[in-house]
Amino acid sequence: MKGKNALITGAARGLGKEMALRLAKEGVNIIINDIEPMKEEALKTVEEAKALGVNAEFITADVSDFESCKKMAETIKEKFQNVDILVNNAGITKDRTLKKMSPEEWYPVINVNLNSLFNVTRNVLELIPDGGRIINISSVAGISGNFGQTNYASTKAGVIGFTKSLAKEVGKRKITVNAVAPGFIKSAMTDKVPMEMLAQILELIPLKEMGQAGDVADAVKFLASEDAKYISGVVLKVDGGISF
Repeated sequence: MKGKNALITGAARGLGKEMALRLAKEGVNIIINDIEPMKEEALKTVEEAKALGVNAEFITADVSDFESCKKMAETIKEKFQNVDILVNNAGITKDRTLKKMSPEEWYPVINVNLNSLFNVTRNVLELIPDGGRIINISSVAGISGNFGQTNYASTKAGVIGFTKSLAKEVGKRKITVNAVAPGFIKSAMTDKVPMEMLAQILELIPLKEMGQAGDVADAVKFLASEDAKYISGVVLKVDGGISF
């Protein structure tokens, strides 16, 4: 993968950052996308990627806005010419039972998690050469559902449908389109979960432990590699066996 260019949305921190640095270790040039308020953290990620010997740059854009993504694509074309690997990772949560959920908790999640796939991919697709890779980050919530997450689960199920349909459209160009569906992954958010609730969650996971960000990043790295050149339209679950 050395010398290829990867765009990862929502990559200033968390899973996106882990994916970016994992690809950078393989010699992939990294385009970090995130919103302007995340600039400071994004620039730190850029420096970490550069320290691995690759070209890296932060290009801000609001993935929920089509015109913002269009400008991002124009900037990428000017500075990088093409995008060999696109990782649609940006996402948010606003958990609430449907009975109590407000429009302000529904629509932003739909816009950032699902509409972003259209906004980003539609504008970047012309920059992806034959043989490119598109990897969309879904969730086991999109497969099995999750209490208090009708908004989030709807978007992540939509990511799967988007992935399978687009795989059929761009296959003639040898572009693969796959999804990664993480389960319970250790993060700053899960660190705040009460111990009693955490114990209940672990009991549900056959491997009896939460995954690490690196587990998800490794799945992305595999799907971006030549080893996965004949895999397309697949949902790769990284969940310790919790979903079926």
